[in-house]
Amino acid sequence: MLKFVKNYMDSIEGIEIYPIISLLIFFTFFVGLFWWVFTAKKDYVSKMSHIPLDNQNDSKL
Repeated sequence: MLKFVKNYMDSIEGIEIYPIISLLIFFTFFVGLFWWVFTAKKDYVSKMSHIPLDNQNDSKL
């Protein structure tokens, strides 16, 4: 089965760019996420972490 897929992929012109594009998208996303995590303000992170525990916005049934 793998031989069939490999031979089929070898016959397609220009397909070698897709793994490179996928790697660049993956790398860019996680570098951006890493940068955002380390530059986020501590009070913002604290505020967001307390939202699930906040009972003031509960609707009455």
